[in-house]
Amino acid sequence: MGDRVSEPELVLVFTGKRKSGKDYVTDLIHSRLGPDVCCVLRLSGPLKQQYAQEHGLDLDLLLGPGLLKEQYRADMIHWGEARRRLDPGFFCRLATGGAWQRVWVVSDARRLSDLQWFWSEFPRQTRTVRVQSSEETRKQRGWSFTTGVDDVESECGLDSGVEFDWIITNDGDAPLLEEQLQPILERAAAAARLWSPPLKQ
Repeated sequence: MGDRVSEPELVLVFTGKRKSGKDYVTDLIHSRLGPDVCCVLRLSGPLKQQYAQEHGLDLDLLLGPGLLKEQYRADMIHWGEARRRLDPGFFCRLATGGAWQRVWVVSDARRLSDLQWFWSEFPRQTRTVRVQSSEETRKQRGWSFTTGVDDVESECGLDSGVEFDWIITNDGDAPLLEEQLQPILERAAAAARLWSPPLKQ
C-alpha cells in the first residue's frame, strides 16, 4: 500500500475528455468539503514528474497549461502506456501515497486499468463519475482535435463499457451543475461525518 497513512471512506474517481471541466468540478467539490476532509489526487501528477525526471524537463512547465505540455503530450502518452503495461497500478500507487483524508477525489482517471485498480484496492469505497461536455463547449474552452492524442486510449478508453455511478454534464450552466453535484456532495458529507483527521506526528 506504499506510504498510505489511512484508509479512505469514499473514493470518487472522475473521468472525462480533455476540456470537459474535470478539474473545475473536482476543485469545486474539494472547496466545499475542505482540505481536512478531502484531497484531490491527480494520476497525471506522478506521471509527469517521472517523465520530467527521465527526460530532463522542467516539471512546473509540464504541469502547467502551456505549450510545453502539448509539445510532449503524445510522447508522454506512449511512455505512460509502456509503464502501465509493466505495472498497471504504478501511477495510482504513486498518487495515493501519503493521502490521509476521509474522502479522496481522483480527478483524472483515463483508462479502464485505473478504474480496475481502485475497484480492486477499495471495492467498498470507490464510486465513478463521468464529466461530459458538448464538443462546442470544449472548443470554447480551447480544445481542438489532435491526432495521436484525442483518438487513443487515454482519451477514448472509457467512452463505452463502463457503468458510471454518476454522469455530470458540465456545459457552463452553474445551477444545473450544482443540482447534479448535490448527491455526490451528500455522499461525501456522509463519509466525512463523525470523523476527525489523524493527529500529525
